[in-house]
Amino acid sequence: MTVSAGTSSFVEEWAKAQKVRGPDLKNGAIFYKNLEEELDANRAQQACAMFHTNNATVDFSSCDVVSLGVSGAVKQAFLEELKANPDFQLGASGTRPLNGNSTYLETVEREIAQFHGVESALFLGSGALANEAIFTALARPGDAIVYDELVHASIHNGMKNSLALCQKPFRHNDVNDFVETLMAVKESQPQIKNGQRSIVIAVESFYSMDGDASPLKELVQAAKEIFPGGNAQFVVDEAHSSGCFGPQGKGYVSMLGLENEIAVQNQNYGKAFCGSGATILSNATVRRMLINHAKPVLYSTSPPNLIVASTRAAYRLMRAGKTQAAQDKVQHLVKLFLEEITENPIWDKANDAGFLRIPLYEQDDWDALPFVSQICPVWTKPKHNLYLAIHLQLAGFQVYPISFPIVPKGTDRIRLVFHGHNTEEDVKNLAASICSWAKETMECEAYNRRNGSSGQMKLCSAALHAQNLAAKEAMNGST
Repeated sequence: MTVSAGTSSFVEEWAKAQKVRGPDLKNGAIFYKNLEEELDANRAQQACAMFHTNNATVDFSSCDVVSLGVSGAVKQAFLEELKANPDFQLGASGTRPLNGNSTYLETVEREIAQFHGVESALFLGSGALANEAIFTALARPGDAIVYDELVHASIHNGMKNSLALCQKPFRHNDVNDFVETLMAVKESQPQIKNGQRSIVIAVESFYSMDGDASPLKELVQAAKEIFPGGNAQFVVDEAHSSGCFGPQGKGYVSMLGLENEIAVQNQNYGKAFCGSGATILSNATVRRMLINHAKPVLYSTSPPNLIVASTRAAYRLMRAGKTQAAQDKVQHLVKLFLEEITENPIWDKANDAGFLRIPLYEQDDWDALPFVSQICPVWTKPKHNLYLAIHLQLAGFQVYPISFPIVPKGTDRIRLVFHGHNTEEDVKNLAASICSWAKETMECEAYNRRNGSSGQMKLCSAALHAQNLAAKEAMNGST
């Protein structure tokens, strides 16, 4: 597939965002000048973030995994929910402990708890707030927190305000290192060793930038063997599995049958549910603790009934089995993509040269896996992910580059997200477009190696397009 000469809001806004602005403020207020100079450091690396509208035709980026948003299904169910509840107040108008509670909110929380087979659910304004609430309130003095090194930033924010001073990471998804970390904490903390205090263990179901799943069954079994008294308890952030995995979209914990083994789940509604907010699933004791000690509960306005109604509408669709076909289709499409890209004639050469990698599936026979993630990162050589993203954007695909500091240096990538509304043709075209970029880029590099002394450097069409836009915007470092 050849990159078209079309336009992309992402590409154009990216070029505008890289324009150096500090020197323009040499006579301005030092406060703003210092801020722009800090941003200029980002611009020098072509890494100044910006907002943009989406005019790409094929979505391989959004978190509308089971297509509740694009299909209009959740919107219609939401409007029906509003019609059925004409008298509720739209906004909360206060914090939950004061006047921000409502009968409607409590009813929906009970329905959510029943759906997930837990004792209680507590609704918060976002998944990030839910994580902060959990980790500020539940680990008490003398407790410890053990966490996967790649847990979300909001978990780290919660841990910063936790009363548990002992906080230890373990290597990402490494069961052996997890065991060693638990043993080290056990031996260094007498009250935990003798069963008087607890360990709170933080993991995610699926990790957003790598797409891999937590080995949750193995982690739970290891923790039970080391702490048979039950003073090691898990918190699972289900942000990227809520609505996408398990029966009726109940999530990863439910898919694995671990509902009775997990103390706390964070079910997020900003992604597959196409809404906002989150609920903390737990027993009644944990809920009472959060109500009394979690700052996001005590000091944030209660979620408005509009958000709660949207969530209820999505749950009704899932309970009725309306999303199962999309869940199944995503599994098929991810495997189709892996088949298409790895069987492309350019793949082996591009993979060997480091232009294209999919580390998530390098160690596995992906076709035999019981499930695959909807998230599939494709790694490139450093800084080439920007040009691959531009290539795909200009070809009509909604795909974005992911670079440091979101991911570690040297692990630049694009992140693909597959959906129920993608078609087989979309997936085949995507794989072909990625490989056409790799072929063109490798040909340019080979040409430059042969003709480097002449000073005539050849750029791939996406890089040339970016360079031309950068020059138009008088971008620093555009060559």
